Order: sequence, then structure tokens, then C-alpha cells
Amino acid sequence: MRVNLPIPPAWRQALACLVLALLAVLFLYRDTAIAMVEIWHRSETYAHAFVVPPISLWLIWRQRSRLAQLQPSPAWGFLIAVAACACIWLLGELVFAHSMTQLALVGMLVFVVPAVLGLDISRLIAFPLGFLFFAVPMGDFMTPYLMEWTADFTVSALRLSGIPVYREGQDFVIPSGNWSVVEACSGIRYLMASVMVGTLFAYLNFNALKKRVLFVFVAFFLPILANWFRAYFIVMLGHFSGNKLAVGADHLVYGWVFFGIIMLAMFMVGARWSDPEQPVNAYGPVPGLTSSRALAPQWGTVLVVLALLCLPIRALTFLDNQNGAAEIQLRAPDLTAQGWQPVALPAHEWVPKYEKSAASRQQTYRKADLSGNDRAVTLFVAYYRAQSYQSKLISSGNELTRSQDQDWATVSQNVGHLQLHGISLPLRSAELRGRRVVDAGGMGHPQRLAVRYLFWVDGRLTSKDATAKLYGALSRLQGRGDDGAAIFVSAEQDEMGSADVLVEEFLRDNWGKLTQMLQLARDSAHNEALAR
Repeated sequence: MRVNLPIPPAWRQALACLVLALLAVLFLYRDTAIAMVEIWHRSETYAHAFVVPPISLWLIWRQRSRLAQLQPSPAWGFLIAVAACACIWLLGELVFAHSMTQLALVGMLVFVVPAVLGLDISRLIAFPLGFLFFAVPMGDFMTPYLMEWTADFTVSALRLSGIPVYREGQDFVIPSGNWSVVEACSGIRYLMASVMVGTLFAYLNFNALKKRVLFVFVAFFLPILANWFRAYFIVMLGHFSGNKLAVGADHLVYGWVFFGIIMLAMFMVGARWSDPEQPVNAYGPVPGLTSSRALAPQWGTVLVVLALLCLPIRALTFLDNQNGAAEIQLRAPDLTAQGWQPVALPAHEWVPKYEKSAASRQQTYRKADLSGNDRAVTLFVAYYRAQSYQSKLISSGNELTRSQDQDWATVSQNVGHLQLHGISLPLRSAELRGRRVVDAGGMGHPQRLAVRYLFWVDGRLTSKDATAKLYGALSRLQGRGDDGAAIFVSAEQDEMGSADVLVEEFLRDNWGKLTQMLQLARDSAHNEALAR
């Protein structure tokens, strides 16, 4: 016979306060919540996040009888955690980082619970609350590493199988054809789904912490290993079938089938060692918990929570008003004093995939060497101002080349410094290869470029994405706006490999002029905004 438990009076007030606080978080930060759901909808990698909130609520519902034995009492110390999450959200908005703002949003939802209901109750539902963090669509930063590891394993396995391989970057060639490891081959989708489901399986089937941690560890590394073998088997299947099988879209289907088999095997093994199920809705004392605390007023906690939630939104409104809509005047610098003459046509067709900038400028310069031969260098600057989530300097969508690009591929990238006039200039270096073969002197070969680039953020220089974001946040907090630019210098590589030296010579000769161009663009925009 099923018994319906009445809601204790203390819980009626506590639940009303909790629901009000949670609704306040979702309402005040609704843009962040909507952006998170939109990512779930458009990205197959994070489609699993739709089931995370229902699963979390179900896990809490399983504990309803044990929760009813406890008396809610606010834990004021967790207001500090709520405030910290609000500050993280503000920082994420300043640098336009979806992952930070969405992580902070979920953190606010989670920490509001102990702030209103108390520590004892939150300890009982700690896993369901922590499980909500799987709703945050973050993990794309692992994609380049997963692609690199997949290519490393596949090439090594092919060579061990006796198949000759020539590799450049994520592209490799075997006798039967060309292959490339792109984002869809990284295995990030398998990894995200496996870790979420594996963590839930471990919580429901194991009681000991060691067994749970071990199973989550397996759920993390097994899909990575499985994806390596998946890529290897697909290449081998295409090789021995004369590229009639496992090419095009069907190799993704094979990948999901293979992944499903691996996951099924993992859960079957895990079920073999699962612990006996414990009753979660039975009456009895809750070990380590107490119900002797007196009822404290939750309404005061809710008012403090509301005040903490409003502060970062008000601060962001004030900081957003610092950026005007002045047009950026980005003029190509005059470098003739150092012998660099501007030419009308670009030296090559490559342009970095930095989109939706406030202004951009491309200019090719030539300079004769001691032998009288002209050497060409192309300068490209993408300038950003009044940045947003759709238009920002540091973005996963801003790249040297796309993995699906039919014209150019990135062969290698490195980070270093260039010493010039007592300044250590942080630089990224890259080698690009044209996918189309050009004919020079009767010898066909792919075009190659040497590229040097860095970020300029309100006068500060860096070659690191994270540092550039922090510089941008610092600039906005100082009331100086969010002006930033990406500077690229490229030259076509010859048989002697002199393009690297040429690019660095260009930077040494003209760095002062380049920074002056950016400072003038920033100052003119600021002056125009102040004049309005």
C-alpha cells in the first residue's frame, strides 16, 4: 500500500523560498540560460544535456522520504559561493566566454539550494546537484588535442600494419588515397556522452567511492581508445575495399555503431560488479545527518540572494556603456622609409578566418634583397571593437584555416618570441600548405606559407588566447573599452626556406609603425565617441 506523505510546514516555506530563488536566477540570467539551450539544440556534441535536468530532478525525488525527515535551515556561508559564481559570470561576460557564464549560472542554481535549505539537506542530494554541471556545454577545448592524438595513433597503427604513410598536420596519405582527421573524427561526442552516462551508472550501481571513481575513469578513457581504433579500422576498411566502404558520411555511422558496442560492453561489465541496491525511500535515521536544527527564516536568505544576483548585471550595464559605436579608421601604414613598397595585388590568396571584425586591412609589401630580387610579405589586421558573442577577437570560430578548407591546411604551429629593439615580442608561428598544386618551372608542388601572428589588446601584446581574454576584461574594468586586434604577417616559402627570415625581418623593420596604426585606430574611435 502506498502512503502519501504530507509536506511538513517547515518544508512548505522552504520550498516556496527555494523555488522563488531559483526562478530569480533563471529570470535575471535568462539570456545565458537561453544561449545554453540553443547550444544543446544545434550541437550534437551536447544534445545529451537535454536529459540532465530531468535526471537530476528524478534523483532528488528518489530521496523524498529521507529529505522529509530533515528540517530545512539556511546555510548563510553558501551565499559566498553564490557571490563567487556571480563574479565568475561577470568575468565571463567581459570576455564573452559562454562556458564561463553558463558554468557560473549552473553554479548559482546549485549553491542557492544549500543557502536556502541548509548543508544537511544538500549533502543528501549532493550528487543530483553536481550532476547538473553536465548541462554546461563545455569541452570543445579538448577537440584539437583529441584530433592530434587520433591522428598520431592512426598513423602509427598504419605503419605497424605495413602501410606506408606520409603525414602533414592532420592530413596523411597512404597508397590508396588521402585521409584527414577533422572535428567529427575527434571523438568528442562519444567522450561527452560516455562520461555523463558512466557517471550516472556509477552512482546508481556502486556504493563504494573507489568503485565509482574507477568506473568514471574507465568511462572517460575508454571512448578515447575506442575512437582511436575506430579511426584506424575505418582507414583500413577504406584501404582494402578500394575506397568503396567507410568513405563519406557512412564512416560516421560505422563510428556510432562501434561506439555503441563498446559502451554496451562497458555497462555489462559494470553491471557484473554492481552492489546490491539500497532502499532510497525507506524510513529510518539518516547517517551523519541531523534534524535538530531550529527553523530559520529563509525569506531573509532569498532577499540577500536577489541582491547578489542583481549586482553583476548592474555592473555589466555600466561597463557596456563605455563602448561607443564609432567607426574604426584602419589605414595601411606607410613603410617606405624601411624600403618596403606597397603593391596592389596580394602575394597569395590565403586570408585568416577571422570574421565579423569591426575593421580589417590587408596589404602586401615588397622589398628588394641584395641581389635585386623582390620579396613579398602580406600584412593582415583584424580589428575588433564593441565586441559581443557574435563578434569577438578570441573565438573558437577564428582560425588560420578550417579543417574542411579546400584551399589551405595548417601543417604545424609553434609559440615563441622575437627579440627586437629590446622588446621580446610574443609570436605564434605556423606553416600552411596549399591543397592545390601549383606549377613552378615545370615542377608541381603545393604552395607553402610561413605565418607569424599575435594579439594586440589595448596596447598589451600576447600570443595566448586566455591571456588576450584577460587583457580584454582588464581593459573594460579600467574603463578603456575592449579594443583588440589580431596581426598576421605571411610570406610564401621557397626552396631555401627563407620565408621565416623574411617575415621576422619585416616585423623588426616595421613593428613601431604597426603599433602606431593600431593606437591611432583606437584613439580616433575613442575621441569620436567622446565628441558625441
